Amino acid sequence: MAIPDSFIEELVARSDIVDVVSDYVTLSKRSGANQFGLCPFHSEKTPSFSVSPDKQIYHCFGCGKGGGVISFIMEIENLPFRDAVAFLARRAGMEMPDESEDDKERQGRRTRLLELNRAAARWFYENLAKPEGAAAAAYMRERRITPRTAKIFGLGAAPDDWYALTNEMRKRGYTDRDLIDAGLAKKGKNGGAYDVFRNRLVFPVIDVRGSVIGFSGRILGDGEPKYLNTPDTPVFQKSRNLFALNLAKRSKRDMLILAEGNVDVVMLHQAGFDCAVASLGTSLTADQARLIKHFKENVVIAYDSDAAGVKAAQRAIGLLEPAGLKVRVLRMEGAKDPDEFIKTKGPEAFELLLERSANHVEYRIDAVRAKYDMDTDAGRLGFLQEAIRMLAGSFNPLEAEVYIGRVAELAGVGRESVAEQLRIVRRGLAGKNRKDAERAVMRPERAVQPDSKRIRYANVPSALAEEGVVKSLLRDPELVKYVGGLEPEDFSAAFLGKLFGTIRAKAAAHEPVTPAVLMAGLEPDECAHLTRLLQEPVNAANAREAMGDYIEVIRREGLKTKKDRDIMAIRENYQKKKGLGG
Repeated sequence: MAIPDSFIEELVARSDIVDVVSDYVTLSKRSGANQFGLCPFHSEKTPSFSVSPDKQIYHCFGCGKGGGVISFIMEIENLPFRDAVAFLARRAGMEMPDESEDDKERQGRRTRLLELNRAAARWFYENLAKPEGAAAAAYMRERRITPRTAKIFGLGAAPDDWYALTNEMRKRGYTDRDLIDAGLAKKGKNGGAYDVFRNRLVFPVIDVRGSVIGFSGRILGDGEPKYLNTPDTPVFQKSRNLFALNLAKRSKRDMLILAEGNVDVVMLHQAGFDCAVASLGTSLTADQARLIKHFKENVVIAYDSDAAGVKAAQRAIGLLEPAGLKVRVLRMEGAKDPDEFIKTKGPEAFELLLERSANHVEYRIDAVRAKYDMDTDAGRLGFLQEAIRMLAGSFNPLEAEVYIGRVAELAGVGRESVAEQLRIVRRGLAGKNRKDAERAVMRPERAVQPDSKRIRYANVPSALAEEGVVKSLLRDPELVKYVGGLEPEDFSAAFLGKLFGTIRAKAAAHEPVTPAVLMAGLEPDECAHLTRLLQEPVNAANAREAMGDYIEVIRREGLKTKKDRDIMAIRENYQKKKGLGG
């Protein structure tokens, strides 16, 4: 059963978009009636994310995403439409309408997979005390992971067996399809299913709501890959989750420690640093950076001290800082990772290391310095050029100014010389940005195209007229009486035709035509383009005549398209005949 428009209207009325967005984005800069902040959907250094309290829409001028309050929750929480509506309904204290059979089936499927994951996690944990878990138990003793820590994290053992979990879960009523959908099994070449996790120490991945959504397994002994993670499933996306965040979110510390591996996280918690988390088998993502921002303002990067760890830290800084987080980086001399540091020097030394962790700009400057021989003129020049480029691209220009002196001191030159070069590089970057903008303006067809390739305009003149029809009807639904025999099928852009059909039906039934209702049936990229249209001006003068002009263009372009198709058909038919005759 579809959610009634009346419910959507009331829900949107109770869910002010500024209040909802403010749970995820700091909105501070004002421009007219709109509020601005850093976009939560892409990394940026200057606020381009606009929220309109009047229109109850959002739009990012950087990445192009946009929509209403429901589409915002769909994007930020990675939820399908009905789940996003339910999310906002709970927030607004509203009771959801009865679910359709499809919705019930989908939700039932999610529930079953979560129940399967929980059953599998319990089975893995119980294996630690059995002979088949001996290798995992021995590995834990070697790494000094205590039974108490194993219980807190729910660590477990996957036996060195191709069918152990699969056979056990079948006995409990789960099917091969369940196991494959949950990422616990793979389909065999001859049918059936076999275990994904074999001969591994297993780390359950638990979300902030306490549900077991996936697993990470560390190989016991030799073999590749060293770590194996659950693939993306209906209940798990590794790029949007963090290992141990369910525990770290409760920490009284004012930070999250970002480590590289699961064992590092486990050992940090065991040593009293209960705010440690890690990404899941991939580099840190922008989604994970935004997730961190939901819980803490400060992040300390505690990656491995090798070259790969330094590179990963540099990349993480570029994601964490634009998300609005205060970033520091640990320098672990004499140890390759947090686990080794704590074992050799103790928790107290690690606590001191945390207190002395470097501001990320200091860390990046030192990382640049390490690449050059500072005893030579060529080395100092190379360091200066790279360090100045790094400061010029800094997210916080004021912070960059503070570190001009540090760069000058390291290179043995005057502060003013570095400051002047920084100004020159910044002017160059600003000029490049202006030229890029000018080039975009000089390409009018590209400028009017939707950002999404899925809804690109095949006939731009017709599509612009179709946009005019839609925008005019949104401003004044009464104009529907002047559209004549225009049909959605007459539109060259199916997306605009769909909008027109919805608006016409609502207007004919004397129902309100609002952005919220229109967006209820759209995909996120369609919401974004509709938002762009809603922000464009509409000439209210001579609206009836303008509607006639739009329709004339649509019909003229439609005839041209039909003529082109007819010519193509004749040509193809001729070529076929010629081929047969030859």
